[in-house]
Amino acid sequence: MSSVRTSRTRLLTTAAALAIGALSLTACDDGSGVRAEDASPSTSSTASPSASPGSGSSSHDDAKTGADAKPTADGTAAPGNGKTGTGGSGGSGGSHKSGGKAVTCQGSNTKTVAAPLNRPVNHMLLTVTNTGDSNCYLYTYPAVQFGEAQSVPPVIEASKPQAVVTLAPGESGYASVNLSAADGSGTNGHTVKSLTVHFQGRTADEDVPSAAHPSLPAKGVYVDDSLKVTYWQQSMDTAIDW
Repeated sequence: MSSVRTSRTRLLTTAAALAIGALSLTACDDGSGVRAEDASPSTSSTASPSASPGSGSSSHDDAKTGADAKPTADGTAAPGNGKTGTGGSGGSGGSHKSGGKAVTCQGSNTKTVAAPLNRPVNHMLLTVTNTGDSNCYLYTYPAVQFGEAQSVPPVIEASKPQAVVTLAPGESGYASVNLSAADGSGTNGHTVKSLTVHFQGRTADEDVPSAAHPSLPAKGVYVDDSLKVTYWQQSMDTAIDW
């Protein structure tokens, strides 16, 4: 009787071993079975195409920088950011697109407004807006002529920007004019009622024939020998800092 029981136990043990072996073979042969289901989430996620936030941006930015170079304040080329006229507090930013090659800003493709300021005292703000179809460059500083003056006032050298002011169509650039000494120390003070704004080119040899003639208040403005101007600025806030 014990020999029969021993034989039955051996048969059951052998059957169990065969069943386990069959399951093991199935898992190894079928690539989509148990082994696939045990794949970790990280394995499946790396298999799908993905890009890091910075991937591909470097070459794009480099191409943009190389294509959109603009002059520096001394007339040489400097890398741009593809967004002309950015930072102008009163401008329209990138909402306008240039229709052609950039040109020099002058009276024929801009509108100039002269507005006396309460603060800083004895200051006037010049606002030049690009009315053309292409970007234009405001080189150096405005050569202003009040009344019948035979010379133009000096520029405040410390106000020189790092790059030439670039105006997209519809965008504005700025310069301020120190009309007279705030402490009354200026000499030869007098009232003028007319103003001519001459624009300058990239080089002294460039002919910029068209000037602007913005109107002044009916009572005129008071100027003295301390009269001076700033360089053209992209931002109105920067222009009135001087």
